[in-house]
Amino acid sequence: MKTAYRWSIFAAATLSIGGGLFAVSHAQPPEDRMARPAEATIYRDASYRGPAVFIGEAKPNLGLAWPVNSIRVKSGRWEMCERTRYRGQCRTIDRDTPVLNNVLRGLTIQSIRPTGSGGGGGWDPNPPANDQVTRGNFAEFHTQPSTGNRRVLACANGSGTANCAAQTADTWCRSVGWNGSAREHMETVANRVYLADVLCVRSGY
Repeated sequence: MKTAYRWSIFAAATLSIGGGLFAVSHAQPPEDRMARPAEATIYRDASYRGPAVFIGEAKPNLGLAWPVNSIRVKSGRWEMCERTRYRGQCRTIDRDTPVLNNVLRGLTIQSIRPTGSGGGGGWDPNPPANDQVTRGNFAEFHTQPSTGNRRVLACANGSGTANCAAQTADTWCRSVGWNGSAREHMETVANRVYLADVLCVRSGY
């Protein structure tokens, strides 16, 4: 009885460390996680409580009115971004996480998608592009210019500057059949600066 009692006290103390932030892992073996379709559930509150949304496919616009405080990952590897269409700061998670930020403040998540498989969690330094294209007779607008489905750095050498971004955008527009860029912006993701909202034109830029 004493041994069982001491064990129950130890278990309770372990689970209470950090205000109840520890949880039993439900991670699947790597081979099982890779074989199964990607599935996850995000929760409003820490420790998998409160309103929840099941995710079984890419969601470019979650439309959430509340921050995400915890996530259960049944399978796959998930990229969660603070803005719609996978823009802004993004975080990649591949395991159950009972507290995403801290117990008082979760993460603002407005888009989520499966990305790759396995591997450690953390910030994805080179996120896949999700380019939305609008084409006209004399211009073409790209939200996230890409090469090989990867976003284009605003400046390949060093930190992004407006002049470097303009030159990169001109070169990229020419590579896809236009004369150059009439307008471009820069977007920082995980401390890397990418081209965003590029307007490629036929002439007169």
